[in-house]
Amino acid sequence: MIYHILAIGDVVGEQGLDHLARHLRSLKQLKDIHFTVVNGENASVVGITPQQVERLYQAGADVVTLGNHTFGRQQLAGRLEEDPYLLRPANFTGRAPGRGWGVYECRHIQIGVMNLIGRCGLDFNADNPFTTADKLLREERPLFTLVDFHAEATSEKLAMGFYLDGRVSALWGTHTHVPTADGRVMPKGTGYLTDLGMTGPVESVLGICPEQSIEGFLGGLPGRYQAAEGPCKMQGAVFSLDSQTGLCVAVEPVDVR
Repeated sequence: MIYHILAIGDVVGEQGLDHLARHLRSLKQLKDIHFTVVNGENASVVGITPQQVERLYQAGADVVTLGNHTFGRQQLAGRLEEDPYLLRPANFTGRAPGRGWGVYECRHIQIGVMNLIGRCGLDFNADNPFTTADKLLREERPLFTLVDFHAEATSEKLAMGFYLDGRVSALWGTHTHVPTADGRVMPKGTGYLTDLGMTGPVESVLGICPEQSIEGFLGGLPGRYQAAEGPCKMQGAVFSLDSQTGLCVAVEPVDVR
């Protein structure tokens, strides 16, 4: 049997949340999706609140992953301890609340989800993501293992893809908010995409008002970032996984406007 896993790129602002709520369930039905992972760390533009986590679940997310803005909203700390479906990067230091690995029931199988953060340009006192993945994968693994690698450098994401090829079912990148055109099945059977893209305003700079971003690059004071207005998009990918091998047979990008 083939299981279809949907991964959705970083949700930006209330606009992105609204767009996700309008379109996620219909996309899941259209693509016969069995399990959905959504990166939600930008739901408050910088961070996410417990109420916004709930909205992601209500929209159709099974698991919510985070990244470098995990603690952009301090009220999330308690939710991270209590909610097994909310993951922050597993290679954060041991003092950080929450977890970065979970195993979930999906019909008659189990699915493991791992959240990691890169260190090239994103060093938040994080442990090595490669060795962290090794440690987690030494434990008894479910049939399918999925990895959200929240990283800046495409080289680091690609290196991780090759490093885990054949050991995980699918690995995708988040954080840079721009979808890449390299979705594929790697030589040993892992589904891979360097970056899913984002869920948020189309006419924006990574979801933010263009004027604010331009002002920053001009050397001015852009102020507190705000999500742009206007039409939105929902970007991500569908990974088709074989229940006989636990590996990937196809990767299909999605872009819903």
